Amino acid sequence: MATNNGIYNFKVVLLGEGCVGKTSLVLRYVEDKFNENHISTVQASFLNKKINFDGDHVNLAIWDTAGQEKFHALGPIYYRSSNGAVLVYDITDEDSFNKVKNWVKELRKMLGTDIHLAIVGNKIDLARDRHVTLEEAQVYSEKVGAMHFETSAKLNEGVDELFLALTEKMVHDYKLKTNNGNSHRQNLQNAVNVVDDETSVNSSTGSCCGRG
Repeated sequence: MATNNGIYNFKVVLLGEGCVGKTSLVLRYVEDKFNENHISTVQASFLNKKINFDGDHVNLAIWDTAGQEKFHALGPIYYRSSNGAVLVYDITDEDSFNKVKNWVKELRKMLGTDIHLAIVGNKIDLARDRHVTLEEAQVYSEKVGAMHFETSAKLNEGVDELFLALTEKMVHDYKLKTNNGNSHRQNLQNAVNVVDDETSVNSSTGSCCGRG
């Protein structure tokens, strides 16, 4: 992720089982489109989204990965350099929520806290058929240090809020690390200056004593 003059480039990967609505979410967010017919993603594709956030310009490269089990092994190829991950489950499918837990374990193992996680319960327009409670998902998300959202790509509910919150997290974290890095470098420079000053004083004192 590179930044220059208030321009940030972040990579976000979408992970989850097939048919949970990953493609529908990203299409709704980037192009404000929704297709009633299921679209199966083959391996992976990505879309770009440019947004202005709190005076900064952010470019999001959003990778939409295939959910089929046979493509699971390809996951590391796409999430390895990601700044954020959107882990999607279908609120009517408990198994899809359990699969998200597997992704969380894998991401934490591979990337630790270097990646920001957003766990997303999609298809709240089908709430009458819900099998994953909001409370259950929120408790789990908090436990693993992830944000939690519920969305409906069909009704365009919670989608913008999801990506905006994730972007805010990534920008804030980058700025915090940059500021801490600058402070660390400044402290090191101050320490070097102190050493240089002490060396200068000692050298001067030694010269004086030598003349005495």
